[in-house]
Amino acid sequence: MEKDWYVYMVECNDGSYYTGVTTDLDRRVKEHNNSPKGSKYTKTRRPVKLVYHEHVHNRSLACKLEAAWKKYPRKTKIAMINFLKKRQKS
Repeated sequence: MEKDWYVYMVECNDGSYYTGVTTDLDRRVKEHNNSPKGSKYTKTRRPVKLVYHEHVHNRSLACKLEAAWKKYPRKTKIAMINFLKKRQKS
């Protein structure tokens, strides 16, 4: 049985965004903030804050969503994050 996956986005200390995939969301955010295992991009932009995550059922879908999010311009990412946050509260 395949593990569940997450697509996530963190906001870096400089206001930029990093998107990734993982099977363990808490561990991965901690790695971005405190570990040499954090991504090369986020290591110089710590601390990072989780601003979006979505649970998906397989790695293939997670990677496709990650690629789609990475193509969006910053303005679109911000609008989508705000929309999804409002939707989750409802």
